[in-house]
Amino acid sequence: MAARRLAAGLLAATAALATLTGCFGDGGKPQCDNVDGIVECRPDQRSAAPEIAGELLTGGRYDVADQRGQVIVVNFWGSWCAPCRAEADDLEATYQATKGSGVTFLGINVQDSRDKAIAFEDGYGISYPSIFDPGSRLALAMDVPPNTIPATVVLDREGRIATVIRAAVKQDGLQPIVERIAAESPAPAGQR
Repeated sequence: MAARRLAAGLLAATAALATLTGCFGDGGKPQCDNVDGIVECRPDQRSAAPEIAGELLTGGRYDVADQRGQVIVVNFWGSWCAPCRAEADDLEATYQATKGSGVTFLGINVQDSRDKAIAFEDGYGISYPSIFDPGSRLALAMDVPPNTIPATVVLDREGRIATVIRAAVKQDGLQPIVERIAAESPAPAGQR
């Protein structure tokens, strides 16, 4: 019985990873580059991201679908996560450097209290919105277990998963990736 559960769990995890990266072509061979924990998929090999919507830390609702046409950098984080603290300034700097190119950022706060999450954002000067996801529903839908954060997922202008980074990011590594995806096609008029 335990062996069946383990096998079923491994099968589900494998299927979720394949869905997340969307990078498997004919014969199940990877069509994406996976270098040092960064998975980047060519435009013709990308899969659509699952629905990403929820309540913002500061109130109100946010839906990634409303941002179609923009490159969206989604960062999963928690105030309790030391690597999340280490990358906070780099994420904000990359956001400021790229937002004029039709790029937006969205944080998804997991396994946290609202007060601690808001204090984290205030303390690090985070100016982009974050969805409050204490139960990790959105993280798990994108195959980002809470014990693997921080994780950053870059969606292209069509809402497809272009890049998955399962480690803390630095501006000098993230910004070129975001700029490359933003340059793939121009932002729609009014979003530049």
